[in-house]
Amino acid sequence: MNNLLYIAWQPEEVFFHLGPIPVRWYGMCWLIGLALGYFMMQWLYKRHKYPAEKFEPLFLYVFIGVLAGARLGHCLFYEPEDFLTSWDGFLSIFIPFHHLPDGSWQYSGFQGLASHGGVVGLLLALFLYIRNYKMNTWVVLDFFGICSGITACFIRLGNLMNSEIIGKVTDVPWAFIFYNVDTHPRHPGQLYEAIAYLFIFLFIYLIYRKHPEKVGTGLYFGLCLTLIFTFRFFIEYTKEVQEAFENGLPIDMGQILSIPLIALGVWAILRSKGKTYQEKEERLTKK
Repeated sequence: MNNLLYIAWQPEEVFFHLGPIPVRWYGMCWLIGLALGYFMMQWLYKRHKYPAEKFEPLFLYVFIGVLAGARLGHCLFYEPEDFLTSWDGFLSIFIPFHHLPDGSWQYSGFQGLASHGGVVGLLLALFLYIRNYKMNTWVVLDFFGICSGITACFIRLGNLMNSEIIGKVTDVPWAFIFYNVDTHPRHPGQLYEAIAYLFIFLFIYLIYRKHPEKVGTGLYFGLCLTLIFTFRFFIEYTKEVQEAFENGLPIDMGQILSIPLIALGVWAILRSKGKTYQEKEERLTKK
């Protein structure tokens, strides 16, 4: 097999150093994705005439919910034997340091975040936000349905920069050789997902521009979950399993966790059929 035919991939994982702390490309991609989602959400709040004081606390809820959910999702679903069988392992769930054999601690960042866990953490954070700030549940969920694809795109680009979640060996001409892993040409599954999520974001956004009155019905939340996790289900067939225990399963963990989210998305789409949401009237009644 001639490796010169394929795309050699071995980027530096560290973007720059902030003093002794390395800032990784992975973290930067997360930051860019969250920032784009933040500004898109801010624009939606303004466009639908929700006051700034309703929007301002949202980012903190989302940031904590997504990060905590993604971290716990990875540790509990994919590597419980590493994180739940020792005190050091348990601590490393919550702090970005690893305990070295000589007793010292080394900064490692949060290496291991699961998108399904991030979604669950996001939904729990939104429940608290909606309850505390008296927002309509379906309006907030639809806003996130419109925004989330762009954030998901950059998270997968972060995975690409980290040479993680690699694909199966293939001979397609666009195969990547992840030299930080091995020398086999593989499907760039992370890139497939990043491109797909970008197009899903644009697709949902275009529907929203044509039908803004559907915000608050659950349509955009449902489209986001259904399209992203249906694609995620099928793209898993091009990926290597992430943990050995998945080899004994009929479908991998990513596919198993996608099914309830797809079902939730389809239900949200069906409940939105024939509905519109009168935002102005509701805001007046809540004043």
